[in-house]
Amino acid sequence: MNTYYAVNLLVYAGVDIIACLALNLQFGVSGVVNFSFIVFQAVGAYTAAVLSMPPDTAAIGGVPGGWQFYVGGLQLPFPIPWVGAAIAGGLLAVPVGLVVLRKLRSDYQAIALLVLSVIANTVITNARTFLNGAAGLALVPPPLSDRFDPNTDNYLYFYVALTAVCVVIVALVAARIVNSPYGRTLRAMREHELAAAAIGKNPVLLKMTMFIVGGVIAGLSGAILVGYIQVWAPSVWLYPETIILFAAVIVGGRGNNLGAILGALLVPVGFEEGTRLLSKMDIGSNPNLIPALQWVAIGLLIIGFLWFRPEGVRPEPRRVFEGAPVREDPDLVIQS
Repeated sequence: MNTYYAVNLLVYAGVDIIACLALNLQFGVSGVVNFSFIVFQAVGAYTAAVLSMPPDTAAIGGVPGGWQFYVGGLQLPFPIPWVGAAIAGGLLAVPVGLVVLRKLRSDYQAIALLVLSVIANTVITNARTFLNGAAGLALVPPPLSDRFDPNTDNYLYFYVALTAVCVVIVALVAARIVNSPYGRTLRAMREHELAAAAIGKNPVLLKMTMFIVGGVIAGLSGAILVGYIQVWAPSVWLYPETIILFAAVIVGGRGNNLGAILGALLVPVGFEEGTRLLSKMDIGSNPNLIPALQWVAIGLLIIGFLWFRPEGVRPEPRRVFEGAPVREDPDLVIQS
């Protein structure tokens, strides 16, 4: 395993962990089935790109301007593009949440968010003057590339460390939310929305808050990814990418942050490493065989876990007060 591949695996693992933690807060803890999650990651990536790139009329990487078209091009220094990406993800969540979460039932919310994902991808693909259409953005400057050479091994190690810092920050924020009284309120709403409303809680406000927090974290994950791969196009953020993240949360353990991290390592990262091993197979005249097998395996994985172990590899811990009757598996209960 060479240095570049190891760094590639670690950065993608960090991005997937951040994304799964965000989706776990929305889906696992709050019960919001956000099938448009990849859109918020894409918004973060596009925002970080246009904030860090020069104007589209300027020469980029020695290539004359005018060959790709996009709004922005502010060429702001790091970490402003990443901060802007996180803010953009949160801001997008506000109008989407107000439309989808206020009046629709949970199953219709999922359908509406899935449709949003398809519409957003179609619009960006066909609006070339906005974000260069289907061709996407290229030559996105990596963080601090004006000070360090991004083609060196030391820079790759620096990027892994930068990603790791973001993972730790997001994990601490997620843990603080889940383990707080507010987290218990979210779980109560997830289990029985009417009962939560009956004791004075506002389910719409609770969902909106986690929808925005998840959008902020998703935007950050998109910024990290685009800064590493330096390109971003509509083909990168098709709606099936969200299904992979849902599979990771389900496999790892819905509602459990450690389960979300484990699921990110088992599903997206595991399939990426598995693809490298499968590439040695003789696929003959069918180059699409391996991607097709990936989707079959992901579908079987989701169905298998939902049928045989819906709580995931690491189930959500149940907390009870001392002396309270324990109705769950004692191994899954943490005495407070």
